[in-house]
Amino acid sequence: MLVDRSLKPQETESRSLRILVCGGGIAGPALAYWLARNGNRVVVVERFPALRATGAQVDLRGQGIAAAKRMGLIGAIQSKLVDEAGVSFVDSRGRTKATIMANRSGRGAQSLTSECEIMRGDLVRILYDATKDDVGYVFGKTVERFEQDDHTVLAHFSDGTSDTFDLLVGADGQGSRIRKDILPSDAGDPCLRMGIHMAYWFIPRTPADDGNLRNTYLAPGGRMIMRRSHNLTETQVYFVLRESSEKASAIHRAPLDQQKRFWIERFQDAGWQIDRFIQGMMTTPNFYSQEVVQVRTGTWYKGRVVLVGDAAHCASPFSGMGVSGSLVGAYVLAGKINRNKANLARAFALCDKTLRPFVNEIQNVNTSLLRLGMPKSRFGISVFLALTGLAARLRIPDLVARLSPDDRDGGWRLPDYADPNPAHQTMQLG
Repeated sequence: MLVDRSLKPQETESRSLRILVCGGGIAGPALAYWLARNGNRVVVVERFPALRATGAQVDLRGQGIAAAKRMGLIGAIQSKLVDEAGVSFVDSRGRTKATIMANRSGRGAQSLTSECEIMRGDLVRILYDATKDDVGYVFGKTVERFEQDDHTVLAHFSDGTSDTFDLLVGADGQGSRIRKDILPSDAGDPCLRMGIHMAYWFIPRTPADDGNLRNTYLAPGGRMIMRRSHNLTETQVYFVLRESSEKASAIHRAPLDQQKRFWIERFQDAGWQIDRFIQGMMTTPNFYSQEVVQVRTGTWYKGRVVLVGDAAHCASPFSGMGVSGSLVGAYVLAGKINRNKANLARAFALCDKTLRPFVNEIQNVNTSLLRLGMPKSRFGISVFLALTGLAARLRIPDLVARLSPDDRDGGWRLPDYADPNPAHQTMQLG
């Protein structure tokens, strides 16, 4: 295990900071976990009126699993795992053309399916339960604006109140408002657009959804449909679209009925189980639409304001490392803050130096390869399925995963920070 030698042990400080975290999803509570148990007073504000324990299936890989183990939460996570054994590619009649199984050998890299697949809502609840006794949570409230000087940050909230903190953390996702206020005016758009869009929702599960494989169907026009079941009553549906247009990029901010109309127009002739999926879309309470982007910025902080998770370095769903990146980023940022409470500028600079190589690795997504996996023509789809089927029969994906020396982290190792409370190392929930 690599030891973080950026500071000597005696440099760890015992003073308490008053810290405001904006965002109660995954990165914010994970950061609060490490900060609170070092004696800091942490408040998390979340704009939703209650814990947002919703969302589709996510996974942990590589150092994200290591970070969960450091938190003592891997037992709780394992108790909530989704049973997804692998991914099957099907044709318009639902016939399997290729299957790539998860790598559960305990060595090498993960495949298309991780050994740690979990619903986002379950992971959010686990993090909340692990922090609620030591962290103050305020729901239905967010930071509208802030001012800072050399000593404090004055946060102005959406309910008209204000309060002063030693530090403000933006954990408010890929569309972060905090990030907009700390980046230079000439920084440009921090979002790298990948020309891919995604929508997902839940529908009732039927006997046709039996089994524990994720079904993937390709339709002409650069369209993909995925179906996966996470419990006995619900099935997740994903529409994925290759399109680079202003309309596609803007639709995710449009009213809900316009978003659904956009996706129906793009997919209504796709085939397979499209009628069932669209009918489910019209009645679901869980519809979500987004553009697939990466967040790339030259800085993650300004003064006493710092970013964490997707707000700082969203890697995109296709990296497979989004949640893992949030857990790792929270762990590293907290470690640097806890050791440099009297010098936050040093803490943030050291965090950048330590974490940036990891972020560069997980953001190294081959967009050209992604597009090859979503062919525009029927011929391209036929070729893709034929080659994938041959590779699966020869067990090439399984061999590549097992023989790979690293997961999608480039071999970067999680730093080792001294735990101020050793008892936490064995704590597990669930």
